Parts: sequence; structure tokens; C-alpha cells
Amino acid sequence: MSTDLVIKVGGAAGQGLQTIGVALAKTFKKSGFNVFATQFYLSRVRGGHNTFQVRVSDEPIRAMPEKVDILIALDEESIEEQIEEMTDGVIIFDNEVIKVNDVKEPFFHVPMLKIAKDVCGNKIYSNSVASGAALGLMCFEFDYLAKVLTEAFKKKGDEIVDNNIKAARAGYDYAKKNFPSDCKFSVSEPSDKDGRMLIAGNDAVGLGALAAGVQFLAAYPMTPSTGVMTYVAANADDFNVVVEQAEDEIAALNMVLGASFAGARAMTTTSGGGFCLMSEALGLSGITETPAVIFLSQRPGPATGLPTMTEQGDLQFVLTAAQGEFPRCVLAPGTPDDCFYMTAEAFNIADKYQIPVFIMSDQYLADSLFTCQRFDPSKVKVERYLMSDEELADTDEYKRYEITPTGVSPRAIPGQAGKVVVADSDEHNEYGHIDQTIENRILMNEKRMKKLDLLREDMEPPHQYGPKDARITLVGWGSTYGPLMEVVNILISEGHSVNHLHFTHVFPLPLEATKNILGNSETIVCVENNATGQFAKLLEYETDLHVSENVLRSDGKPYSPESIIRSMREKGLI
Repeated sequence: MSTDLVIKVGGAAGQGLQTIGVALAKTFKKSGFNVFATQFYLSRVRGGHNTFQVRVSDEPIRAMPEKVDILIALDEESIEEQIEEMTDGVIIFDNEVIKVNDVKEPFFHVPMLKIAKDVCGNKIYSNSVASGAALGLMCFEFDYLAKVLTEAFKKKGDEIVDNNIKAARAGYDYAKKNFPSDCKFSVSEPSDKDGRMLIAGNDAVGLGALAAGVQFLAAYPMTPSTGVMTYVAANADDFNVVVEQAEDEIAALNMVLGASFAGARAMTTTSGGGFCLMSEALGLSGITETPAVIFLSQRPGPATGLPTMTEQGDLQFVLTAAQGEFPRCVLAPGTPDDCFYMTAEAFNIADKYQIPVFIMSDQYLADSLFTCQRFDPSKVKVERYLMSDEELADTDEYKRYEITPTGVSPRAIPGQAGKVVVADSDEHNEYGHIDQTIENRILMNEKRMKKLDLLREDMEPPHQYGPKDARITLVGWGSTYGPLMEVVNILISEGHSVNHLHFTHVFPLPLEATKNILGNSETIVCVENNATGQFAKLLEYETDLHVSENVLRSDGKPYSPESIIRSMREKGLI
């Protein structure tokens, strides 16, 4: 019998939801299951209604369904908000905290505070009791949780480790002994323990940057991008990286450009509001042809908006930010593997074409936890595209902005081989000196824009999932990959003719491959987490193809497979 269960922890900020959720996710991963975990949290230190969901399956998973099998309710609001999501499930609660008059299915009272105090002498261990009780309902092997708790608390000493394990064991035993039936969900662990890892999207980006040889990162903390900066900072000493928390986003990108001009691989991290402040420096990158990698994790705007929720609302902004016209590249990973390998790719593209490159993520991909195969650093090629000292020595006069057939000029770094490297934010000639003549302006503008044609040839074609000759093609970009993949599986099982075309290389679009794949599609449906169909507009403008329908969501929540299917039914597509 296959396993596909969802455990949801609900409560207020400060009640330890993440502690329970992460412990369970790591426990299931350690036993060999596929795991996908998401969190919904408000911009509050205490209070509010937050959730942490863990999906566990013996099949690959990349999305969160709308059903809940086990709800660990730490406050009354969790029951009020989530009870409609319960199928044939169980609500674990403590009657001393949440008063339920009629304790019958789906309610299951676990005296978490009392057990924690009786076993460990302190109610602070009640969250470990809850974790153990959830596993008890599944008759899951307890030793996996014990190992996870040992790893999580070993820095705090043996007493803390032992108390957490005792509390979890007590909760586990209580559930097995007191639940009306032996096991609510009987789960058999997979036989194949293949050494996969559990990683968040932000951590995968940070790891990709380290693998690519990042040498300098400057950023101002902004949810949901901060995890990349903190990950790189935590490993900075081991990888010889300088991490600077700038005073603001204006300074951050300008610092990155200074480091890049001096020859370092440099990046910044931000979200939409922070990127607003980077627009002027982005133009400086464009006209000085200074490489820069910008990780932009999207959240709903405008202004502060919904700072802890998700959206894909910044694409058009990124495509047109800063005055004037200059080439840029936009990558949008959809999985942790994409996050790792595309971050490394972004550095190579930035160096090759001497342009700003965006890695566009969002809160959903940034904060979610995925099981995936370990990344292979040997697949990451560091390509700097810098002139060698020998090449410079053979050059009589170094022209930083030399006109070339591709638009890409030979790049040296200041002080190299005794040559002078000049850059100017005014329009300049081949040597980098200011030149405001009309003839020079035409030459330099054409030189910069010419790089787009060559860059387009390097853009990977979109990935097609499902039958090639399907009647309906669902088009997505970035983080919608997981939900759309599951939608295709569900609809095909119901007899519908549908496939999915997913874009990770968003700009410039790989036109020829895109037209070849979509040219014969009867119905093109673009699915995006925004209100205006931003990628659909780009697709139509670039390819002259017609998008038949848009399925849009801009309420701050990510797509579930069910929500996409509901929208398709409402529009008469299926």
C-alpha cells in the first residue's frame, strides 16, 4: 500500500511550529521517504496564525495538496481554520490548552504539557511530545526521530538531548496506547535508503553560489531572500568569501559592482522592495558592462505588501528596471536542483556577456523543504572569461569596450599586466572615456544590445512534461513546476489530453525551441502566481503565439494542484 500523508502543525508565532515540522520532515527523510514541506507565517514575532505542513510519500512529490491527515493543533484557531481540510484524519490537541467539549473523532486528546512536565520536569518539551504522538499514530519506527532529536540538540548537551527523546517517546507511547485503534495510519518505511538530502530552495541557491566560486556577497536582509545571505555567511570562512551586510540595497548592489569591477565573482540578494532601490545601480552595471548576479526572491507587493507570502509579480519590473535599454538575463529555477545548478550558471553568463543576471525565486520555493539527490559539484564549471596576462601583454592598447562582432569586449581587471582599465557611467568610447557624439552613441548602443542575440542561443529550451501531442498545454515558469507536474498526472489519470511546458530560462526566451513546441498546441494555458499574466504577455510579445487562457493567483498563497484544476474547470477547459 502506497503512502501519501500530510501532517500540519498549526499555532501562533513563538509556539515552536517550525521545530515540530522540521523534526518530522527530517525523520521521514532519514527513513527513506520523499518529503515536501511548506510553511505559512505572518510578519509577527508572537501571535497570529501560522502553519507548517509536511507531506510524506513513497513517490516523488513537489506540491502540497489541500487535504490534511494529521493536524497538530497548538491553539484553538488552528482547529477553526483547518478542520475543513481534514479528510479521514486526526486532530492532536491538548485539552488543557484547547477546550473541546465533545472529544470524539477526529479529535484525539494528548496531554502534551502534563506529559512533558511529568517525564522531563518542564513543559517546554511539549513539542517533542507532539512529534512523538504524530509518529505513534502512524506506528512509525521511533528510532529515526530519536536520531533527529540527537542531531538537533547535541550542541545543548546530553541532558537536553535525553529530555527531548524521553518526551517524544512518551508522546509516541501515549498515542499507541490510547488511540482507539492500533494505528490510524500504518506506514511501512521504504527499503531503499538512497542518501538523498532535505534542502530549502534558499540553501540550494547559497550552495550553488559557493560551488560557482562566489567571492563577495553584499546584501541588506529582506524576506524571503535573506536565507541565501545567511547560508553563504555561515560557510564564508571555509570558502574564502567576504559577506557584507550593507546599510541599504543602494549600497549593496554598488558594492557588488565595485567588487566585480575589481575581478571578484559577486552577487546580491533581495526582494522586490529592495530591488526598487537597486534600479540606478542596475543601470550602472548595464552601461559599464560589469557582471553582477542578483538573487531576487519575490513576495506580494506593492510597498511592504505581504512580506512573508509568495507571488510571481516582479517579472515585468525586472525586465524593464533602470532607465535606458541594455541586455540582461533572467533565470527562474523551479526545483532545488535548478536553484543549485542555475545559480552557478548565472555567474558564468554574467562573466561571459558582462551583464546583470537575475535569479528569480519566490517565498514558496525559497522556504519550502524538498528531498532530492545530492548535487554534483563536478558538473559545475567555473568560466571567468577574463583576459590572461599573456593576452594583455600582446596588446598595444587595451580597449575596455572594444567593438567586436559579438558585442562582447575582452575583459581585463584593473592593475592586470600594467594596463589601464577605464569605465564611465556616461556614454563612452572603446577606451572607456566619455564620448557624447552621436556616432559613438550609435556604435556603443548597438554593441551592447548585440549581446542579446548570442545570449539567446545559450538559453535552455523549456522542459516538456507529458505527451507531446496533448490538446492542452499548461505553461509555467519558476516555482509552479511542482504543482503543474502533479496537475498533469491527475488530469491524465482522468482521461484528459494535457501536458506541461516549463520555462526556467525566461529572458531572453529561446524563441526557436519555444515556437517549435508550442506552435502545434491547440490550447495554451499560462499558469502564474500574479494578477496580470506577466509571463503570458512576454511569451506572446516575443513569439507571436496566442495564449488561450490565463490561470492566475495573487492572494499570497502558492498553487495547490486542486486549485489549478478548479480554475480550469471554471474556465471550461476540462
